[in-house]
Amino acid sequence: MSSYLVLIADGNTGRGQRIANALEAAGRPCRVAPHGAAALEIALSERPRVVVARSELPLVDARKLAEILRANPRTRSARFLFFGGSGQPADPMGGVGDLTLESDAETDRVLEAVEILLERQARIERLEQSASAEHEFEGRLADLSPVELLQMLHLRHSTGRLTLTPELDDGRSPAGAIFVVKGEIHAAESDGIRAEKALFRMLDWRVGDFHFEPTEVEAEAEIKAPTRTVLAEGQRQLDEWNRLAPKLPPFESPVKMRVGRDELPEVVHPLTQEVLGLIAEAESVGEVVDRSGYPDYQVLRTLHTLADRGIVEFGRARIATPQHAGHALFNDAQCRRLRSFVQIGLGRDVAVPDAKLLVVAAGEDVVERFAGLLAKVPGAEMAPRFERGRIGAADLESMARIDVDGDFAIELVQLPADPAHAALWPFAAHRALGTIFLLDARMGESAAGLAEIGAALTGAPGARSFHVVLLGPGERLSPDELRANLSLLDEASLFLLPIDPDKNPSALLRSLFARIVP
Repeated sequence: MSSYLVLIADGNTGRGQRIANALEAAGRPCRVAPHGAAALEIALSERPRVVVARSELPLVDARKLAEILRANPRTRSARFLFFGGSGQPADPMGGVGDLTLESDAETDRVLEAVEILLERQARIERLEQSASAEHEFEGRLADLSPVELLQMLHLRHSTGRLTLTPELDDGRSPAGAIFVVKGEIHAAESDGIRAEKALFRMLDWRVGDFHFEPTEVEAEAEIKAPTRTVLAEGQRQLDEWNRLAPKLPPFESPVKMRVGRDELPEVVHPLTQEVLGLIAEAESVGEVVDRSGYPDYQVLRTLHTLADRGIVEFGRARIATPQHAGHALFNDAQCRRLRSFVQIGLGRDVAVPDAKLLVVAAGEDVVERFAGLLAKVPGAEMAPRFERGRIGAADLESMARIDVDGDFAIELVQLPADPAHAALWPFAAHRALGTIFLLDARMGESAAGLAEIGAALTGAPGARSFHVVLLGPGERLSPDELRANLSLLDEASLFLLPIDPDKNPSALLRSLFARIVP
């Protein structure tokens, strides 16, 4: 195991030492500093890989400490784990590549966050070691994300062209290029889109290839903000997009005005003016997003706000199912994305393990319903106990194995919600695709019953959650019920699965798993 040093900067030395003890028990050597000045001295002399810092650090606060260490060539590659205010995360203080937890986060979550940061840094160092003498390099986006690549180029003050070739779910692979000058993002372009709009799209590409070529950059400077600022904003918009995804209109939805031009309120913001002008010429939300010069998330939020105010309305999305898909839950691009996810952090020669997806149920009846749906899907192999109907929501065990591409699958693992099993939750969640929370028609009540395990699983760095409401014959949820209970679900992805014993559930489950694929 690596002996990378972890520096813990905490004005409460007893609290800091408890974290240090837990990290050292896991094989991570630590130093504890009682204030920012001491942390700065230790960091400059011992070059820690990760700095764990409290926002209220005495003498030199966490934000200033990060700024100083980022500016020093000896310590600029250090990763930071910040603790925010009580009960809530602080604003990201160190920029992209760092993590932030609430001040009272459990020790297990701190350990997991530190391991994530160390793994990120190790991937970057492996890439740097394999780069040629001219600093040209290439690799897979599954190993290093666009954000991590740009952060590495920023730290190295590199100049050149970073080419990204993604593998998208729609089968298209529009190559994109990001130009950097002395580590600062200078320009970006992809598929006719430029500047921040193109950059923010590319930040979400997780499967495909990358290639960096050192070369003189002749493109005109289109991105003026500092690299750390623009990356932090791009990441913030992606996080907000994922968090609010159930409320945002699908790209395939038709969109039209509900009011006449003479009824429009006086509009001041240029983005709103542009969106209203584009709606008259576009047939779908996706066309409005593509034609606008603003970043995609800002356009979607504007459309959502206009719909809330009754100015525009969306039609039903018409999504064509590929003819070759048959009963399969995953298309080729999704298979590649799943494989890439489980390979993160593994060597190229390591056999690809099955992906893991957790299932937490509000009761045995919804477990039985969900198992009944899975049993009807070709490629799903039910665990013997579930197949025989001996189902218990309080058991930790495999529920089913869903074939992905013949020799690779997703294993669904049922996780008990009883707090007596709380010690198992973080271990079960390690390297999981996410967690499906199964609810019944009493949506608010069943969600409230899973609040404790929900908080534990969704609060971990990189956690993904999906709330699935199983509706029996004749059961419905009104729009008012949905709006009233979305707050209980922390605005995670929400799916309604009506159960019809006479219909094959493949289409419904295909939609669910399309969202789960990273």
